[in-house]
Amino acid sequence: MNRLISLALLVCGILLIIAGVSASESISSDFTRLFTGNPTDKTIWLLIGGAVAAILGLSGLLRGSKSN
Repeated sequence: MNRLISLALLVCGILLIIAGVSASESISSDFTRLFTGNPTDKTIWLLIGGAVAAILGLSGLLRGSKSN
């Protein structure tokens, strides 16, 4: 069961990273970057959340395979 949850976290993390990269190339992010120099908050949270979920999922899969 833990392996399934770790795999789901890894897949969701990868999907969130892809969505964050896609959002960073959007028109709204371009306008925000033009005026503030930073991407939108949504982009940042998608990338951070995706990275955290992917790291947790990967570490759960690696830890689970060592105990078997």
